[in-house]
Amino acid sequence: MATVAVVGEVVADAVLPPGGIVDGAAQLTVHPGGGPANTAVALARLGTRARFAGRLSGGALGALCRAKLEASGVDLAASETAAQPATLAIARLDATGAATYEFYVEGTSDWGWTDRSLAPVIDGPFGDEVPAPVAVHSGSLALALHPSGPVIERLLHRARPRMTVSLDPNLRPLLVPVADYRKAIDRWAALADILRLSGDDLDLLWPGWTPEQAATHLHASGVQLVVVSLGADGAFASLRGEQLSVPIAPTTLVDTVGAGDSFHGGLLHYLAAAGHLGGRLESLTTAALQLAVAFASQVSAVTCSRAGANPPWATELNCT
Repeated sequence: MATVAVVGEVVADAVLPPGGIVDGAAQLTVHPGGGPANTAVALARLGTRARFAGRLSGGALGALCRAKLEASGVDLAASETAAQPATLAIARLDATGAATYEFYVEGTSDWGWTDRSLAPVIDGPFGDEVPAPVAVHSGSLALALHPSGPVIERLLHRARPRMTVSLDPNLRPLLVPVADYRKAIDRWAALADILRLSGDDLDLLWPGWTPEQAATHLHASGVQLVVVSLGADGAFASLRGEQLSVPIAPTTLVDTVGAGDSFHGGLLHYLAAAGHLGGRLESLTTAALQLAVAFASQVSAVTCSRAGANPPWATELNCT
């Protein structure tokens, strides 16, 4: 079983359905979430050892998130318990099930890492039962906000000679100005072997650009594999300039919460299981990538078919 390290935030997602405000009260359902945590859950449920470095609140919402991570089989040896409250997101659903988010991050637990506290996620200890990671994944708010972002960037820089680096910027313009993302994206790309954007991320970063234009730009910065998740239009991928598209997997849409995170987890799981992670993706071909992206699309489709960020287990899928 390959190990993939994941670094980032754990968020309590309070989901507000259409018409969810009744008689002056919001009818919220709270699910454990946070982009990196969702990806770790997807990896673990699919059968990859996910070594997650998070700062888990000791409060009620933190306990909810910890319980999901543990029940999913996520390795929390590199995580720490924080005194601050959990980060809260409100995911407002529209009539189609698409989610928009607002975040409450001031004084919460997710941003207080240090170089020393993050080191175990890539340095171990490791052994026969828990091998060293073949890849490290990060992104979302933890990478974009201070003081956590620079600490994670230093970790990725140190990890790169030993493992594949995967990033999901997952833009949140209500918290981080798009101009800040535009300043950071080339720096992040120089660290990354795999970089995935959503269609919304692409529109925010480079309005009017096609996925092909974004891939060309990111390849020039050093990224080996660029993936753009396009919702109902499927997914685009470019491996060192060789491009392919995969249609969306069939699903009955409930909501899109965690869909991109599950996609990314599915992609990393497939690549790890096939032995393509651990370096600069030298062994990966476009034929193998086509299968990997199709698998990731299936993982995402299952997540979209149920409420909240609830990725599938391997036994729920038609392929492995």
